[in-house]
Amino acid sequence: MVNKHWKIIPKPLLETVLNNHVQRHRVPQPLILHGPRGVGKTTLILNRLLGDWNKGPHLAGYVDFAQSITEHHPDHHQSYPWTSWTSVDPPLLSNCKTQLENCLESMSHKAIKLGSISSQQIFTTMNKWYGLNTALRRILQGYNIAVPEKVSVSFLWERAVYALSVRQNADEIDGLLELEEKGNSLSVEEASYYRETAFALRLAKEVIKVHQGWKANAIAHLNRTNGFSRTLANSCTDWPLLMLELLSQAAEIGFFQPKLVLNNIEILKRAIQTDDSTVSASMYHDNLIWRIIALGANERCLPVLFVTSDSYYSYQAFVDYGFPDIFISRETFGWNPQEAKLHMVPDYFSASEWTIIADVLGANSRHLFELYALKQSNHYQSLMGSKAGTFEDIVDAYLAYLQVAVVNPAMDKALLRLQRYATDVRKGSIPYEKLRFGASWRHPPQTEDPTQNSEWAKIQLMDFVQALVNTEFAVNYLGDYSLEIFEDPSAMALVEVGILYTQRDPSFFRPISQGIKRCLAHPRADADELLELNKILVAENHPGSLLQAFNAWLQNIGSFTQVETITRSVSSSLASHCFRG
Repeated sequence: MVNKHWKIIPKPLLETVLNNHVQRHRVPQPLILHGPRGVGKTTLILNRLLGDWNKGPHLAGYVDFAQSITEHHPDHHQSYPWTSWTSVDPPLLSNCKTQLENCLESMSHKAIKLGSISSQQIFTTMNKWYGLNTALRRILQGYNIAVPEKVSVSFLWERAVYALSVRQNADEIDGLLELEEKGNSLSVEEASYYRETAFALRLAKEVIKVHQGWKANAIAHLNRTNGFSRTLANSCTDWPLLMLELLSQAAEIGFFQPKLVLNNIEILKRAIQTDDSTVSASMYHDNLIWRIIALGANERCLPVLFVTSDSYYSYQAFVDYGFPDIFISRETFGWNPQEAKLHMVPDYFSASEWTIIADVLGANSRHLFELYALKQSNHYQSLMGSKAGTFEDIVDAYLAYLQVAVVNPAMDKALLRLQRYATDVRKGSIPYEKLRFGASWRHPPQTEDPTQNSEWAKIQLMDFVQALVNTEFAVNYLGDYSLEIFEDPSAMALVEVGILYTQRDPSFFRPISQGIKRCLAHPRADADELLELNKILVAENHPGSLLQAFNAWLQNIGSFTQVETITRSVSSSLASHCFRG
């Protein structure tokens, strides 16, 4: 058995594309790096690129909005979920905001330390977007400082910066700017200049808080009424956008080149709002992205990369934001089978083993990693007891793990979404124009009987999966003029739970991986063949039969005890291996 440490394999073409984008100090558009689960997007950023993006004049801020989800993050010795982030409890919006703001503040302090941001620059930028007079007077009054009636805004700004510097801890600022490390290399004037700029940045934050305080009641009313206000949404993203604008202005080739990576951006849209200090998470998400787009289009912005596995950002986001090329799209599907074979054989799998893998699981790098981790364990031998375990047994056990731990729970959540759709139709929330013709999903039951609604949802989901199998999972929603598929609640439910993925180019609608597709349906084994399989790994939902797994889940027949035992064993074998995908 091969026993070799798993290594991160370069992806030269994609790395070159991303490097070319971030090497520019300012760009007109943000970039979206998107693709299905398990193709190695986060691994590529963290292990191959982020280090080089922090060398020399380069500075990369990295924010992972999933970091506070302790049950599903590598930082907490867990793996990212195979399905959508909607399947786990979302983080607090306040935590996501704090992550973003802390990252940008840290980058701003480094820019101040280099002398790339000045107090005057902060004042000029603030004065361009905000009415400073009243806010500065309010702050000075809080410090019990008398201010003459007729003075310029610049005078108020200077007084407020000085008042803030007197009342706040200068040692803390020196620590943030690392002035003590420079020691005697700084003159008194230079140190004072850096401190003044740092206090000016804090004053800008105070001014923005004053403006937000004036809008607090309006924001609370907006949240109660589920309304929309661009002005109020802007007030909640003012602070991070101010820092982005300052950093973009400070960017200079060869001296200071900042860039920002926002990983798992879709989580921000579904975060939990706990108070009325800000607008809803979806509005905050949309406003943040829209203002980054506007900053790039109007004045050029530092390179911003959104990294996501949510297929909303592969097609629908471009529609929602109003222009097909409003983002730079970089979609990755990982390796093709030939590339994967080149890297995997013979270092990790033999040629015969690879033939099985390519047929059953494909080239998804997360599948390969987890299968290799399972192969290195003694799990499959313990399953076989006194018999010698074979590689086919490992693959069967891994498929059972995917079926029970990934696909079945996702199907349950998809059913709940279909039942909510039926409820929305009864309430009149779905436009009548979408319910006039044809397909049975346009005519859900009008009764509130949960049993009838559940049966209707099961039929719709089974019918959709069977239709998808009949197309061999090859629906080209643009090429075949099949945009109507996005109105089908079954399709959208499976996309939302993360089982299906909407590609951008080519525009296919497909499962997120070949392994997941095989768990949904694979017309390979018949009943006679199933009898020949090892009883430990078959149960009633063996993924080798046509829709057998789906039908078993659908009808709740048989006992899942054996497969659940396998799943727990496989999960424990994979628990010590954290994959960033």
